[in-house]
Amino acid sequence: MILAHISDLHLTGKNFVPEWGENLIKILDEKKPDIVVVTGDITDDGYIHEYEIAKRFLDKIKARKIVVPGNHDARNKGYEIFEEIFGTRYPFYKGNGITLLGIDSSEPDIDDGHIGRENYGLIREKMEGEGLKFLALHHHLIPIPGTGRERNIPIDAGDVLNLCIELGINFVLSGHKHLPWVWKLENTYFIAAGTACSRRLKGKSYPSFNLFRIAENRVEMMEINVESGEERKILDYTGDIP
Repeated sequence: MILAHISDLHLTGKNFVPEWGENLIKILDEKKPDIVVVTGDITDDGYIHEYEIAKRFLDKIKARKIVVPGNHDARNKGYEIFEEIFGTRYPFYKGNGITLLGIDSSEPDIDDGHIGRENYGLIREKMEGEGLKFLALHHHLIPIPGTGRERNIPIDAGDVLNLCIELGINFVLSGHKHLPWVWKLENTYFIAAGTACSRRLKGKSYPSFNLFRIAENRVEMMEINVESGEERKILDYTGDIP
């Protein structure tokens, strides 16, 4: 099974690069992922015309899509438009040996993150049991080096981190900071994707996304340079996969 993790497309902003957007679609067509996880900030300001643009772009992706909103998408009541266009802000997939839950960590019209105690039960319900477990949200739960003063970690990140460890979640996917990074805490990998097709890059980084190749007892994660198409292996997970 192949899973792609893309984030922070900012399809409607001045920093969107059409060529990179075309490259992203082309590379995804070549890699043929079974699922594409989109961890937010598909728009710049959450307006309805921006969502229409974003939908047309994401419709070009042929794989099944799991989409959660980011802080930019929640602006201007955009969280309501998100639900009209993409359905639930808490998408769920279970099959082929994996469990994948998307969580909305955005707050309307502010950049800060928040998961909420009312959603802990949902996480627990969906993530209990066997199999490879993925949790996807926009905001990072652990600070990312090289991204400046920390401001937007969810205010209840500690409780969510504890849930991730307690439930044995294997991978937590996020975006927001526009810089790829991986932390490992206990047996959970916290993986941030870079921006896939926006100039809002940190330092000399490049537009990128993550690609997971999942076999019976192995998960290989590659970072894909959207500009050049080059792959770089980030991790090779060969632990016990129930």
